[in-house]
Amino acid sequence: MQLGAYPTPVDRIDDALGEGRPLWVKRDDLTSPRYGGNKVRKLERVLERARSRGVRRIVTVGAAGSHHALATALYARDLGIEVEAVLVPQLRTSHVAENLRVTAALSRVFPATSFAHAATIVVDRIACGADYVPPGGSTRDSSAAYADAADELIEQIARGDLPAPRVVVVALGSGGTAAGLAAGFARAGTAVRVLGVLVSEPRAWVVRRARRLAEGCLRHLSPDTPVSSLHLEIDDRYLGDGYGTPSAAGVAALARAARLGLTLDSTYTAKTFAAVLDLPEETSPVLYWHTLSSAPLAPLLVDAPSEVELRPSERALLRAPEAL
Repeated sequence: MQLGAYPTPVDRIDDALGEGRPLWVKRDDLTSPRYGGNKVRKLERVLERARSRGVRRIVTVGAAGSHHALATALYARDLGIEVEAVLVPQLRTSHVAENLRVTAALSRVFPATSFAHAATIVVDRIACGADYVPPGGSTRDSSAAYADAADELIEQIARGDLPAPRVVVVALGSGGTAAGLAAGFARAGTAVRVLGVLVSEPRAWVVRRARRLAEGCLRHLSPDTPVSSLHLEIDDRYLGDGYGTPSAAGVAALARAARLGLTLDSTYTAKTFAAVLDLPEETSPVLYWHTLSSAPLAPLLVDAPSEVELRPSERALLRAPEAL
């Protein structure tokens, strides 16, 4: 199943990291004009598996403004698969509120007060016949989509589209994207280092899951390649006060990226780009893997409820700073 258009382009931004230091950007924000970003590659695997098994209903988990829940609901609907989105509260921003409105229009939302509460709802929905898709759609099989994306980048390097990067920087939320890239580069025998910038919690669980996904993906794709060849580093210094809470470094990075022509969000990509901007000169060439959809939400908002039309329990998912 192919939902996106590949290969996604690679852009060069001169002097982005300082005078004479260009930044290369892998534009996975352009995977689809309907709704792009890194979820599209993974959903190709997730939804193909669901379709092959005759699944008619999916339950998945995320925060109020989850890109994964939105994308899953959008693309599953095309296949006649219903989506149940179990969502937990998130700091309200206009971006988060719009995502929630679209998700509410495309799926059945089950508000939860916490991830622990969400787990009990998921168990109930599975008991009622729904097929479970984990947060971010990150499984061993869906991570393999990003192993193939690593091959895509290697082909672009071979064509001369960009030099071989020393480091590829990507947001690390559910872990599948960073894990798949690391497995792909290891399978190809390259020395490319993947730097996953931690943007979600709980820290220890997310880090452990990302490493297990990378190892599992590599063992599945290339059993003879030792896991010691994985070059996955995880930087947790940019999480700030927690998932979904803007950080000072992220706010500054968002503004800097806007001047460079990149649109970021405060939850994932701004914190990741802050890490990019702090990389020392010896890490060049640097490639930033852009994972936020750049497709306009306006067409999807046309038939979505307004914020005041959301159910009270859905509106309660949008938390003011003092409520967090």
